[in-house]
Amino acid sequence: CNVFYVLFQECSKKQKNDDAQSTSVDVLSSNDDFEEKNEFFTLANAKILLSDCLACDNCMTSDEGARVFQQNQKEFFRILSLNKPWQDQKCILCCPQETPFDTWPMGDILVIHFSLPLCFLGVHYVFDTTIAADFSILESQKEFVQRYQRRNQEEHALPMFASACPGWIRYAERVLTNLVTPHICTAKSPQQIMGSLVKGYFARQQNLSPEKIFHVVVAPCYDKKLEALREDFYTALYNSQEVDCVLTSGEIVQIMEQKSVSMKDVTEVAVDSLFGEIKEGDVVRHDGKRSDGYLEHIFKHAAKELFGMDVKEITYKALKNKDFQEVTLEKDGETVLRFAAAYGFRNIQNMVLKLKKGKFLYHFVEVLACPGGCLNGKGQTQTEDGKPDKALLSQMEDVYAAIPVRLPEANAYVQEMYQDWLEGMDSRKVQETLHTKYSAVNQTASNLDIKW
Repeated sequence: CNVFYVLFQECSKKQKNDDAQSTSVDVLSSNDDFEEKNEFFTLANAKILLSDCLACDNCMTSDEGARVFQQNQKEFFRILSLNKPWQDQKCILCCPQETPFDTWPMGDILVIHFSLPLCFLGVHYVFDTTIAADFSILESQKEFVQRYQRRNQEEHALPMFASACPGWIRYAERVLTNLVTPHICTAKSPQQIMGSLVKGYFARQQNLSPEKIFHVVVAPCYDKKLEALREDFYTALYNSQEVDCVLTSGEIVQIMEQKSVSMKDVTEVAVDSLFGEIKEGDVVRHDGKRSDGYLEHIFKHAAKELFGMDVKEITYKALKNKDFQEVTLEKDGETVLRFAAAYGFRNIQNMVLKLKKGKFLYHFVEVLACPGGCLNGKGQTQTEDGKPDKALLSQMEDVYAAIPVRLPEANAYVQEMYQDWLEGMDSRKVQETLHTKYSAVNQTASNLDIKW
């Protein structure tokens, strides 16, 4: 079939926002400390959220639009209704670190990691995706060190941009194209590595064919639905995507409300394990308050591997706003590592403009499309007026920060799987299973003609 990209010369989302003076402008400008008009002020004042742009059907293919629409509660229940005792199909739900928290109208905190009310609906297994994030961080660390060592031989070795945020990836591939795509880390996101684990490793352990597994991921944003549809995450042999359906945490709350499930009536249970009959122990997280902690883990690893320095604590320096922060490593009076965290479309545009002007000083940037990071994803429950709940976000950050940290290197299962499943740390199977390639996507209209 023929699939066409529809990309208008004038972004319809911006037109709608301009006409209606959408509240998204307020969200974008919520950091009042960005008032200083620097060289990026005009560009940074764009009245459009990255998440708005990417959710718009004007720059999705017709096929993508139809398949994204299928990733909803109705499809989830349809699959669950097919789960009969005499069938060998399995429905598996996976919860990442950034979506353990949501709210009910009464103000209760839903901790999906601890309370798993979806089990009674017919979900066979519920997994925590921390192990997938372990793999993603370890591969990202290794790739950064390799890129740093090649920086004088390869033009695009540095800077390296994080690849876990699908909103950022989509924008980079479709708008920024070759300016940015060679710099994107090739490690898959935790969501897609979990897809490889579930439909590769776990399916083999259970003697199941991958197409017999319906893999659902709970995510903090809608762009994860688009990520699941990427062609490079499809296995033709089994006619199967690595991830079949993505539901946002807000949609999970709606499901529970539809089924009249109260958190007060739910008993805490341990999540399932990929490794046999055992249950997972205590929930752990990675360093970083608002994401899987790529910046902190890569920074500490690079300091040790490249400069023999053991960094225990990282000090963030906020620049123009709290969503653009810098971390540096000094040795013998010289700055040898300079990392940044850039969250939100405003900061992404500023970063890209610096890159275009040749004024980019950073070796690595953790890029996230949503202001405030993954905990503030658009798939999380919003207030009635559609704005982020700042008090709730602060509360979620505190609860998330209280979860104990475990280094990816300390996960014995990961080390075991590198040998038994992936055939070694530097094997071809590691590249095929844990990595992908990001490249410019040709559009029917010139990216340079888009009016923001």
